[in-house]
Amino acid sequence: MIPELRGRFNDGFTPARYQSLLRLVDERCGTHVEFRVAETPVFLQLALLEEMASAGVELTRSLLGNPAYLAAARKAIPAGYEVAGETAHPNFLTADFALVRDGSGELVPRLVEIQAFPSVYGYQQALSQAYRDAYELDETLGSFLGGLDEAGYWELLAQTVRGGHDPENVVLTELDPQNQKTLPDFEVTARRLGIAVVDIRSLEPVGEKLYYRNATGRPTPIHRIYNRAIADELMARQVRLPFDLTHGWDVEWAGHPNWYFLISKFSIPWLSSPWLARPGGAHPVVPPAVFVDDFLKGNGRFELEAAGVRLPHGSGPDNVYSELLLKPLFSFAGKGIQFDPTQAQLEAIPAAQRGEFLLQQRMRFEHTIETPHGLTQAEIRILYLWPDGGSLTPALSLVRLGRGKMMGVDHNKDREWVGASAAFYPGS
Repeated sequence: MIPELRGRFNDGFTPARYQSLLRLVDERCGTHVEFRVAETPVFLQLALLEEMASAGVELTRSLLGNPAYLAAARKAIPAGYEVAGETAHPNFLTADFALVRDGSGELVPRLVEIQAFPSVYGYQQALSQAYRDAYELDETLGSFLGGLDEAGYWELLAQTVRGGHDPENVVLTELDPQNQKTLPDFEVTARRLGIAVVDIRSLEPVGEKLYYRNATGRPTPIHRIYNRAIADELMARQVRLPFDLTHGWDVEWAGHPNWYFLISKFSIPWLSSPWLARPGGAHPVVPPAVFVDDFLKGNGRFELEAAGVRLPHGSGPDNVYSELLLKPLFSFAGKGIQFDPTQAQLEAIPAAQRGEFLLQQRMRFEHTIETPHGLTQAEIRILYLWPDGGSLTPALSLVRLGRGKMMGVDHNKDREWVGASAAFYPGS
């Protein structure tokens, strides 16, 4: 979207350089990256990235300062997943934004979702550096946010993950980590921070402590857990852990599990409501959204129409809501999203479960990236770090390029110039 940088990159692109990029990414991650890496980074103005980063901070602070919201979100935590020892704030946060045209034709960001859960902090930095090296990008191009440089980024990530503990007593936990597509991130993180990657099912409870087996097989006490196990996967696979997740273990959490539920898609209807949002009304980046139960039995339809969402007249079973997306509240990587939901589909959701889904205004991503295969659209994720006792800091961005309805890398497998990418901005 910076024409001179886009043109320069496209003119210098060769398939050989792309293959070099892929080799570099695999080499620096220490394992093969299975998801698709885009041929190109994107070039954005720093002001646009900072606008998104600032919006994410403001929205997060409004949620944390809203006792009614936090109480409602806490009630949505499934039984057996409310964990003791909750931290005062999340350690990790991501905010995803679409780029759309507003009524005056300006390119503006709109919130897709916000989630208090770690992302691929290690992998994304490795990918950004690989783009620099493979394509010999101008050294003045920046990628870090929040005033960070590479050394400061790793220092802040280490502080957030390890919390001052000896790396030997900090573990990254995931469900079957060696077979997750995010393994490249685990490998980069483990190497840079000196921590072990372990299957959450292998933790051993002894008294009030949790242990893991180190590389030599010796039981080693865990003082802090960098939690990467996604709750909805644990629930979907009906995983039985060898320890009670809700018990007050003598351990710290980097990324306390409760925050996965407390700041999630559940927040979007609250952030978009003129009655529940911050003083002065909803933030302009937040699209209109309501819970399905409010849409069917409450004021949800009125709120959406008042916000300018076009809905069909009446409520017949064949009504198609082409301006809305149906989303489950707690899911990852776009699972369960329904385009063009019908009235019949909404009413088919059991009444007791309708509060677990939201209807959000569908955003038409603007196709802005010129490629040899036509214009491509971008979703931009801001990655935040919030160490214990520190400040909420936007640290890096992550980009997903696509040309289909869905932006996740799994939804753009068979296309070119799409997939996981990174953003750069002109420096001084």
